[in-house]
Amino acid sequence: MRLAIIPARGGSKRIPRKNVRPFAGKPMIGYAIATALASGLFRDVVVSTDDDEIAAVARELGASVPFKRPDQLADDHTPTVPVIAHALEAYAALAGAPDEVCCIYPGVPFLEVEDLRQALALLERGADYAFPVAQFMSPVQRALSRGPDGSTRPFFPEYAATRTQDLEPAYHDAGQFYWGQRSAWLARLNIHLHGRTIVLPAWRVVDIDTPEDWERAERLHAVLKNGGAGA
Repeated sequence: MRLAIIPARGGSKRIPRKNVRPFAGKPMIGYAIATALASGLFRDVVVSTDDDEIAAVARELGASVPFKRPDQLADDHTPTVPVIAHALEAYAALAGAPDEVCCIYPGVPFLEVEDLRQALALLERGADYAFPVAQFMSPVQRALSRGPDGSTRPFFPEYAATRTQDLEPAYHDAGQFYWGQRSAWLARLNIHLHGRTIVLPAWRVVDIDTPEDWERAERLHAVLKNGGAGA
């Protein structure tokens, strides 16, 4: 049995009510729910939340909310893995233990079904976790730090004279979803140390944490909705 768990707490600070705020005409969390349901991969799509409004919206959109997330797992500092482990255990007590669990973040308007399928294939080949990454647009080895007076210095001076085409590509977590074996979630294994990855195009990866991120995502969504017009 496979289970999708969408962690969606109510206390977003930088974008208040982010998970249920309208994005291109529907609540943000609706994109994660719709893609999970459309994939046909899951017995159930569960939202883990501490918030009554999020729970109501999630149910209206077709997800289930069979339990409430405890307050100690809903603050600004709680990592993802304990939240999913709790949800997995709570669901198992009600409906049986799933074998594979996919944590899907609620702010993923560009998530595609094929992404979930490709990562699941890695999990089925024996990975503890599987998740998407994207390549940094500029080489991280040429990163600069910037002082209060506007001066700069390289983080990695040993690469200051290296041609960019000779530098190893670097990748970052796309921040969309994590497939995991039940045993990996319950053992609280570190995702980045025990995972395998698929690569997404960088233009389709938007980490929506600030109002500026939100605006950029809405603009990109509008372009994609219109078939790329104006791109």
